[in-house]
Amino acid sequence: MKKQFIFNVAQYIRLSREDGDKLESDSIINQKKLIDNYLNGKVEFSLYDTYIDDGFTGTNFCRPSFQRMIQDIEAGNVNCVIVKDLSRFGRDYIETGKYLERYFPEKEVRFIALTDNIDSMKQAYDMLLPIKNIFNEQYARDISKKVHASIITKQRNGEFIGAFPSYGYRKSCSDKNKLVIDEYASSVVKRIFQMYISGYGKIRIAHILNDEDVLCPTEYKKVNGDNYRNSNRLDSTSYWTYSTINRILTNPVYIGNMVQGKTCRHMHGKARYQDKEDWIIVEGTHEPVIDKDTWSKAQELLKRRTRSLDLKNNMSIFAGFLKCGECGRALCKKNSRGTLNYQCGTYIRSGSKYCTPHYTPYSVLEKIILNDLQTIIQNIDNIQGIVKKQKAESPAFKRVNETEKKRLEEELQKNMRLKKAVYEDYRENLLTKEEFISYRQDYAKKEDFFKKQIAELEKHGEETVSSLLQNPWIKRLLEMKEIEALDRDIIVEMIHSITVYENRKIQIVYNFSNELEHLFNTFYSSNENIG
Repeated sequence: MKKQFIFNVAQYIRLSREDGDKLESDSIINQKKLIDNYLNGKVEFSLYDTYIDDGFTGTNFCRPSFQRMIQDIEAGNVNCVIVKDLSRFGRDYIETGKYLERYFPEKEVRFIALTDNIDSMKQAYDMLLPIKNIFNEQYARDISKKVHASIITKQRNGEFIGAFPSYGYRKSCSDKNKLVIDEYASSVVKRIFQMYISGYGKIRIAHILNDEDVLCPTEYKKVNGDNYRNSNRLDSTSYWTYSTINRILTNPVYIGNMVQGKTCRHMHGKARYQDKEDWIIVEGTHEPVIDKDTWSKAQELLKRRTRSLDLKNNMSIFAGFLKCGECGRALCKKNSRGTLNYQCGTYIRSGSKYCTPHYTPYSVLEKIILNDLQTIIQNIDNIQGIVKKQKAESPAFKRVNETEKKRLEEELQKNMRLKKAVYEDYRENLLTKEEFISYRQDYAKKEDFFKKQIAELEKHGEETVSSLLQNPWIKRLLEMKEIEALDRDIIVEMIHSITVYENRKIQIVYNFSNELEHLFNTFYSSNENIG
């Protein structure tokens, strides 16, 4: 009879160079070897899959393999997670605690951290576990500051510190901080500059390269074995575009200048673009692809060809709001026999090989959006009338999110227990006075945050439909009751985006969508209670 294994194991491995970890050839292999040795010969374990996040920080859980592991847990495929140590799992002590103390127990998932001697099935979590989590996060924070300072120094010295060089260059085999010319890609860059100063437009250049099946920069990097993903590129775009040509024509890297520090990232945050005066620019750091004379001619042409738009007469009221539902790019205005319509920008620039027209007449689009706005306004007006007839202060209209309130109260109590544990550790001389003060301040901030959240929930949880109607967005919509036509001001004020699919199917996202959903959900759930 076949042996039935109890635990389907996910072995989770993480490496982050920003954490000050070892090189991949050492750390990834060692972590896997340690877990494999632990599993060897243990019949109660069956390895379901290995999840590796290489180059991802432990200060958040937005890691692809980690999220894939969570999906497998949700699907019931995994009921045991094994890591080398707690820091490999995560360095954010609050989020790590949520997984270990709430999520895994709820999902009946066994958690094992080998070198920290943690096994959730054999004994309760160590009382010092929260402190270990805090130390892991503080360690990551300290390392992050040191790494950031080191990066700035390298950038100011003109050393390349990015993962992937600009198209036309590659990293030197002898010095990864130095750029050398990629002969093939650089020849394409030279050709782009020559075509442009010879009179070809950016769209025409993109057409020529696509017709000749020249790989665009992203696809070229992939073919060369680079695990590259362009955050500015739409997933469906695997061809040359206007914006790609424009970026190449305006990139000073091609005349031998290093431009870095365009973005700045804090430990827990997303990368943010810096002001241009804060960029780090060092001239003459590598061999140029384009001579300065060609560069100057191209830059002069770029200035001459920049149109200054007459925004009053030339701008459509929908400019900047329309996007294609298939490729995600903007829809462009087209005049055909005196009739204004919109078509997919990818289709116009690159042809039917890459997208379809998504043809939408202006008159049809205007009618659909105007009718939708009028319907929303009418529904709100109807709700207002019903509320006036039925006493809006009736308890039947009140909404209190007890589940969310209970969750916040549990978080508050856990935070208070952790704060008390820190004090006890201080009394037992397990923490220095400085460490104790630092941790106490962290917990005090969290405690204040949870209390404010609970107070806000109690305040708005008992909100009536009547008070919801006083929302600025709702009041503004009611003021527009007599709207008969759309203009640019209404579009900018009311609409976030308009996505156009084939067969003229349109998705509208309003700036007040959340408020509208809140009002309608509150009213109709309350009205069901009344009726």
